Amino acid sequence: MTDTDFSKLRLSHAYGVLTIAIDNPPVNVLDVALMSEISRLLLAVREDPHTRVLVFQSADPEFFIAHVDMALIDEPHAFDELARNAPEGLNPFQAFGELLRSQPQVTIVKLAGLARGGGAEFVAAADMAFAAEGRAGLAQCEALMGITPGGGATQYLTSRMTRGRALEVILGADLIDAATAERYGWINRALPAAELDEFVDRLARHIAALPAGVIAAAKQAMPAPDLRNGFCREHDAWAGLFARPAAEQLIRAGLQAGAQTKEGERSLEGLLRKLGV
Repeated sequence: MTDTDFSKLRLSHAYGVLTIAIDNPPVNVLDVALMSEISRLLLAVREDPHTRVLVFQSADPEFFIAHVDMALIDEPHAFDELARNAPEGLNPFQAFGELLRSQPQVTIVKLAGLARGGGAEFVAAADMAFAAEGRAGLAQCEALMGITPGGGATQYLTSRMTRGRALEVILGADLIDAATAERYGWINRALPAAELDEFVDRLARHIAALPAGVIAAAKQAMPAPDLRNGFCREHDAWAGLFARPAAEQLIRAGLQAGAQTKEGERSLEGLLRKLGV
């Protein structure tokens, strides 16, 4: 990999495993810079024969990826460049998830903290995800902002769990604990927090040590489903709601109430529900 100019990612490489620690304080919001760096990284290692497994974790044990940066409500053109580079029929958030989902390496999320919105969609787009019991949580809380998910959740979740459970996640808009996420199929396993690092590290190294061609053959034999039509429906639903005044009002009010601060993000769903009272 020749592209090593990253300010929001900490990289370490050993035994064919590239570990990526996301570091975008205070809560790892998915802003343009973080999306761009992760995208550049995925493209940079795509053809690297020495990298067989990518493990994503966070430099902050409390937050994996908070969600898409709500402050972008005041920067309507912030994603224009990413949108221009997105494949036809995908918005930049869907393209981001699909870039991860199409990665030739095995992609693993090690989830020790919270992931919401676009962060939770990132988890669902990865090949595998393992979460710490009592510490990890996942949420699609967009409904509390007057919108629906627009970065793949409506499609990824319905390919991982029943429609009823996906609707519960999206419309219930609650934080889902690791054990429930495992039972619903959102993640592979919930593990005791003290065992998470060792388990994921061992699994990643075992996969990276497989004979040449095995990873590619397995991924080709189990192709990811074609979600293009669903992505179009998802984008239309999300964009239609995002254009309404209610969404802007709720997002601005959420920021004023403490969203995207550590304290506010610890109980974001409660913070947002109060705005609708």
